[in-house]
Amino acid sequence: MSDCRTLLASLRRPRILMRAARFGLAEYRRERDLRRYVTATASPEDTVSSLISVEARLEATRVAGDAAYSVARHIEVLIALLAEAQLLRRNSAA
Repeated sequence: MSDCRTLLASLRRPRILMRAARFGLAEYRRERDLRRYVTATASPEDTVSSLISVEARLEATRVAGDAAYSVARHIEVLIALLAEAQLLRRNSAA
């Protein structure tokens, strides 16, 4: 779990992407949204690890200036990542 926390703490993305993701947290529903990005909804730690991989690929596409980059998809994945990280923190605090 500390590996996921380290990766999340070191995540540096453009401010506008992060603001949009934080804004979208209120509308995030795990049951509905998560299956679009990862295949199985396992433990929050496994889910965060999977989402980090998905987000890293999107970030590499963005940085490369690839025309296939989708800012909307990137924001959706960041929303899921932030929400799952919150769930992970709540579960570890309990």
